[in-house]
Amino acid sequence: MDRTDSVIHPRFAEALRALGLDVEVRRYPDAVRTAAQAAAAIGCEPSEIVKSLVFAADGAPVLVLMDGASRVDVARVRDELGAAVVERADPDLVRETTGYAIGGVPPFGHRTRTTVLADRGLLDHPVVWAAAGTPHTVFPLDPRSLIDHAGGRLVDVRERTA
Repeated sequence: MDRTDSVIHPRFAEALRALGLDVEVRRYPDAVRTAAQAAAAIGCEPSEIVKSLVFAADGAPVLVLMDGASRVDVARVRDELGAAVVERADPDLVRETTGYAIGGVPPFGHRTRTTVLADRGLLDHPVVWAAAGTPHTVFPLDPRSLIDHAGGRLVDVRERTA
């Protein structure tokens, strides 16, 4: 793991400066693209990982922040937004909207402003870890601050377990 400013994605570094945030960005030699990979590298539970997932709601991009141990219930997202159709965004829409590739999308610092839904389950932990702009970098932050900086609206959009 490295800890130098040179590991920070330039767009994400600019977002941190603009938000006045000083966070520790960790870089890992192996990809931490999935919640399971990130949790294993960091040494935390998958539920302490924040997945930044882009969906298309009636064609418009929407960011959903979800803990790494849960899945997004697309019907709940559709209901929350009042949309007719909600589906996972393709990699091109993710990059076009956020400026980042899937597996490295941070919760803020995106190319375009989008609606952000943050699942309430993120508040279950004192600290959560999110991607920092690349599939090799992560950063910790308290969930309330992370959601606030992302402009997120607290919602319940995780799949219910049987």
